[in-house]
Amino acid sequence: MKNLLLLLILANILYFMWGMFGTEEPTPGVAVVDEGELGPPLQVTARQDADAITSVGAVLGSGEPSDLEAVVGRTCVSIGPFTVKTDADSGVLEYNADGMKAAIRQERGQIFIGHSVQVQSVASREAGREMLATLAEEGLSDAFIVGSDEAGYAIALGIFGNLANAERVELQAESAGFDVEITPMTRDDDVYFVDIGLPPGRGAGAIIDRYGEEQVALRDAATCPP
Repeated sequence: MKNLLLLLILANILYFMWGMFGTEEPTPGVAVVDEGELGPPLQVTARQDADAITSVGAVLGSGEPSDLEAVVGRTCVSIGPFTVKTDADSGVLEYNADGMKAAIRQERGQIFIGHSVQVQSVASREAGREMLATLAEEGLSDAFIVGSDEAGYAIALGIFGNLANAERVELQAESAGFDVEITPMTRDDDVYFVDIGLPPGRGAGAIIDRYGEEQVALRDAATCPP
């Protein structure tokens, strides 16, 4: 009986030592985990915040135009002035058809008539007639006297839309010994502008190529359509 007890004690000691120092290769299997050890369940919200959706929609171009302008700004171009309203009407129709917002703006402004070329300080009408004869010898037979005794007299050599033509006549009159002045002439009248709102990513290069830099206002100089 005593020997049997000793054998059992020795067997337990050997089993304990094998458990401490023995190695076991990992084998595939299934791990069973208690649900309570995973922590609280995740909270999933199906509906996003409405303000966040509006903000994203504005950036992507799916929101209201006012939202889009607040995010990316508003770029506008003004074309003009046009002296004939039908020219402005054509521009509005064209750019509206191209997907841009365009509108006509009417203002009171000065319309350029041409470059007036005159010989000033003519002493009298009789003196003016003598000067006309001299100018005719230089090929300027279309000249005529303007003015009155009260306002004074001058000799008009013509009104030219092209400055180069005005300067050519000026040289002819100066070669005859006369002092000549070239003066731009304007009149007050209604003028028309086409205001265009450019969409994001759209430049004004094509508009400038068509109308020229002098007739296209950009950035702060432009007016946005209402």
